[in-house]
Amino acid sequence: MSGRGKKRAVAGSPRSASKKSRSARAGLQFPVGRVYRFLRSGNYADRIGSGAAVYLAAVMEYLAAEVLELAGNAAHENKKTRILPRHILLAVRNDDELNKLFACVTIPQGGVMPNILAELLPKKTSANVASQKHGGSQ
Repeated sequence: MSGRGKKRAVAGSPRSASKKSRSARAGLQFPVGRVYRFLRSGNYADRIGSGAAVYLAAVMEYLAAEVLELAGNAAHENKKTRILPRHILLAVRNDDELNKLFACVTIPQGGVMPNILAELLPKKTSANVASQKHGGSQ
């Protein structure tokens, strides 16, 4: 060993403190470094600020958490323990703001929203309403 190996950072040195990832420093689960790399390679702008990747990763994490929470509730209502594409579709289409965001999005294997047109439902007449009030037919 001629001393050419990598030096190890000492526990109290400033180098070991900077080994924390940008995602961990921002308190996020989404990868800030990867988002920054995609921003640079995407040719969106000549210069990309350091806070742009943190902000974008935080927004994406928030949207993912929102969709997953609503889809989890939809799965729970259907007595399922696993989130399926159907549950994601139901969650997105029942939320006004997410429906506007996902307006032009097709979710594969999601199906369609349950909907029966009012014209197809049986017509209520005054005789039907009166018989329902008095206990129906015998």
